[in-house]
Amino acid sequence: MSPRAKVTIGTLREWKREGRKFSVLTCYDYATARIMEEAQIDSLLVGDTFAEVCLGHATTLPATLDLMVTLAEAVRRGAPSAYLIGDMPYLTYQVSPEEAIRNAGRFMAEAGCDCVKLEVDRRLARTVEALSAATIPVMAHLGLLPQSIQKIGGYKAQGKTAAEAKRLIDDAKIMEEAGAVALLLEAVPAEVAEIISRSTELPVIGIASGAKTDGQVVVMHDMLGYGGGHPPRSVKKYTDLHALMLSAFRAYAKEIQEEAFPAAEHGIFMTATERKQLDTMLQGGT
Repeated sequence: MSPRAKVTIGTLREWKREGRKFSVLTCYDYATARIMEEAQIDSLLVGDTFAEVCLGHATTLPATLDLMVTLAEAVRRGAPSAYLIGDMPYLTYQVSPEEAIRNAGRFMAEAGCDCVKLEVDRRLARTVEALSAATIPVMAHLGLLPQSIQKIGGYKAQGKTAAEAKRLIDDAKIMEEAGAVALLLEAVPAEVAEIISRSTELPVIGIASGAKTDGQVVVMHDMLGYGGGHPPRSVKKYTDLHALMLSAFRAYAKEIQEEAFPAAEHGIFMTATERKQLDTMLQGGT
């Protein structure tokens, strides 16, 4: 398969106009990114969910900026043509616009990201404006905000009442006016996600938000049946890596115990001449 053209924000906007849906997956390492590149996944999100599904934390909050930039660098090397989204960790953008610019700039300059993702509402519009003015493209994450679960009391759908839905719709417009280049809606009613998607020229990505957004994203570990985290009930499991890996690990342990592995074909051996010479040397010869 010939290399595809680089997916850019212009590509995503064109696909939206054409009605062509696009795929997004979380990714945290070079090897997996290479496979996703080969599969031609359109966009990769280096998410702070890494803290949950790979490090075993109960929330995304322990993810650090240094960690996330390092992961994003690896993913970019593995998937040079995908639209790469760097996830801004907790408290790397909420303190001040100036600090947000400094931290977001690392995703762009060091990791080669195409944009950064911020969990926002209207109160952070000034930060989105500042990042945009600093030439840093922002994906505004609305709806369920995992970095705020301590405040909202857990992983709960957002925008289910008319008043909450209206506020989300208004926040989406505010983010567009602030200069965001794309939106991500998490755990939002399908009707609300459709209204937002139809009312903006920005590409809109949904996660557990119905089928009417322009793109869809899921956590890779959820769709593979592998790892922890908090998989929403709407995620489709495309395979069961847990079962496959468990079977392989058990087979490996059994073969070690039974001395079936390593077999002769897995070993490294000297030539007969060199072995004879070694035996002579060990016996005190020359």
